[in-house]
Amino acid sequence: MWTKIAGILLRNRIAFITGILIITIFMGFQIPKVEMSYEYANLLPATDSAYLDYVDFHEKFGQEGNVMVFAVQDSNFYQLDKLNDWIAMCDSLKALHGVIALVDITHSYNLQKDTLNKKFEIHPIFPDRIKDQKELDSLVNIIENLPFYDGTLFNKAKDIYGMMISVSADVMNSPARVGLVKDVLEITEEYSKKYNIQMHYSGMPYIRVINAENIKGEMYMFIFLSLLITTCILYLFFRSFRIIGFCLLIVLICVSWTVGVMAMLGIKITLLTAMLPPLLIVICIPNLVFMINKFHAEYDRHGNKIKALQRMIQRIGNASFLSNLTTAAGFATFIVTSSQILVEFGITASIGIAFVYFVCLIMIPCGFSFMPAPDSKQIKHLHNKLVNNTIDRVIQLILNRRNVVYAIAIVIVILGGIGISMIKSTGYMVDDLKETDPIRQDLSFFEKNFDGLMPLEVTVDFKKPKQVLNLPNLEKLDRLSKELAEDEDVSKPISIVEVIKFANQAFYNGKPTYYKLPTNMTKNFILKYASQSTGELGNQANSFIDSTLQRTRLSFRIKDIGTKKMQEKEIKLYEIAEKYFPSDRYTVKVTGSSIIFFKGTQYLVFNLFTSLALAILLIALFMAWMFKSKRMVLVALLPNIIPQIITAAIMGYFGIPIKASTILVFSIAFGISVDGTIHYLAKYRQELQGTNWSIRSSAVLALKEAGQSMIYNAIILFFGFGIFALSDFGGTVALGILVSITLLAAMLSNLILLPSLLLTLDKHTTNKTFQDPKIDIFSEEETKEK
Repeated sequence: MWTKIAGILLRNRIAFITGILIITIFMGFQIPKVEMSYEYANLLPATDSAYLDYVDFHEKFGQEGNVMVFAVQDSNFYQLDKLNDWIAMCDSLKALHGVIALVDITHSYNLQKDTLNKKFEIHPIFPDRIKDQKELDSLVNIIENLPFYDGTLFNKAKDIYGMMISVSADVMNSPARVGLVKDVLEITEEYSKKYNIQMHYSGMPYIRVINAENIKGEMYMFIFLSLLITTCILYLFFRSFRIIGFCLLIVLICVSWTVGVMAMLGIKITLLTAMLPPLLIVICIPNLVFMINKFHAEYDRHGNKIKALQRMIQRIGNASFLSNLTTAAGFATFIVTSSQILVEFGITASIGIAFVYFVCLIMIPCGFSFMPAPDSKQIKHLHNKLVNNTIDRVIQLILNRRNVVYAIAIVIVILGGIGISMIKSTGYMVDDLKETDPIRQDLSFFEKNFDGLMPLEVTVDFKKPKQVLNLPNLEKLDRLSKELAEDEDVSKPISIVEVIKFANQAFYNGKPTYYKLPTNMTKNFILKYASQSTGELGNQANSFIDSTLQRTRLSFRIKDIGTKKMQEKEIKLYEIAEKYFPSDRYTVKVTGSSIIFFKGTQYLVFNLFTSLALAILLIALFMAWMFKSKRMVLVALLPNIIPQIITAAIMGYFGIPIKASTILVFSIAFGISVDGTIHYLAKYRQELQGTNWSIRSSAVLALKEAGQSMIYNAIILFFGFGIFALSDFGGTVALGILVSITLLAAMLSNLILLPSLLLTLDKHTTNKTFQDPKIDIFSEEETKEK
């Protein structure tokens, strides 16, 4: 089959190259249509109960996560000019397109009792501009005696003052949010520079925008670095700018096709898909090196360029197909996770790897057929003394000291088991950010001074209409709120209870001691006053109860405490709620972005373990199909499982937790590391036919030829994935470092352990079924006759 394919490619090379260029031009027009992802990536499937509770909450009470939060710490905050500029700054922010509402000390409201009309009047506490310091002092006295705002808009004990900006969901889920955040930063930074005060920024909309822009910047940086590194490595190998230029052209074709498909499928750029262009560059180069290396080796034997190209296709067509198939399988298993962000990553990566294989298979023979024959400088790498000496030492090791190899492997497995037992599983909302990242530092500032920012919602369904405002129910809600707020990780609540306390304080002419629930005697008066009021008070009340007065919400903010602690916290929240609202009479649900994040992370980690198991199973089936020998499959898998054990052990010893970003390492690395196994075993079987079934000679000869490409590819992959260690995202750093270590360990394992196992097990693995596998690999004699 591959002889025919080689003939078709070489006879119709102009047509194939033209077709590649036409497709590339078409894909080039698609690339500008690719968009950044401006939406929060939901990790839970649409049928999950926690996700359904979250959707139900949004339908009843509206969005709870589109709030940007800013704050300053300033002991001299209440200075006339400074506060007037603060008011002007807030007015400018409020006027921005996409800002729904802004709340801070200077844009807050007070209630005043109108005894004539039996209602509360809502008045702004601060005017548009304060006249003098005396007026300012009186206004400060009013706001600081309203407990409703204490701990939410300001922290009096620490001189911290903040603001909350609610942003339109339509703007936040569109490219317009980038401009909005930039405008917000320009306005706030002007104030902070004028008074030399640090402004702290946080909130989900802000974090999402800044991260998205950082992702975009890193994507371009990694594309440049991956191209630079591969260019340097290719030059060290081949010493030819012509070959380097041609290889880079093939790489750019593969990347443009993949990005073009992303645009056509409507897949947006996320933290994962942003890694695809540099990943494909890294994955493409080993394909190029292996094929060019084979072409040069064949040309070095007989000096016929066309015959060398033909034999290159004949000899490595199937092996390259299977190695790319296993790599694609490692990525494709992410499709089973049911997580949109991972499904899109798996689909796009698998398609990209398919493009890499077919473009390389077509362009290398067709392109090199037009180029001059390789000169002595270009094929000098075949006789690299360092590499050849290394392979010779490996051969001596596997021939004479296999017991040492096995002893080291056993020790590694034992130490690996100990390290694996030390692995912890957790995930934080911003743990992908470095400790020095401003977003993480500002989040820590808000957690210390406002008890967290992540939305946590507790809803209570009384199962009967008009039950929320019954005083006994309000009192139970109040006791529940107070007990939950005693937790050091949870903020004070905002709820209908706090609104009624605010109204009770107003009913008693603003005296702070009356910020509490009304008595049974005064409750009806206060609720009557409140029911006659409109505007801000009505909006506040309506956002915490449904229209039937059957359901209500308690809104908390919680610190980013990690998924493991969050799981314990959820259980505790339900236990506390059960004391006041037994499940046989009430329905209590704990939801919010914090719950969705931790459940989504847990779901994702579980499914990534499933995808890893599936990757191992698929690759085992591919090898069984390739070699038709069950024992050979076990021999082939073992050298690739040990590197996984090494990586997992490193995670345990160095305290790198199991989370979504680190689990990715195993499926990706396993799919790639098996490539060396396939190429070695393919060459080993070929040598069996040429050495009259001499297992010892075949193992040595296969190592001499395939070993060089295995070492070259490992170097490329090590440095190619290593560039991700320069990322500002911890998950990307972990992915780069851990995959690099795994692939380096896999190269050593395939060079040393795999041939050692073949020699030790001898004819137990190398039997008749291995001699006649499903695929065809041409022998030397067969290719000479063609």
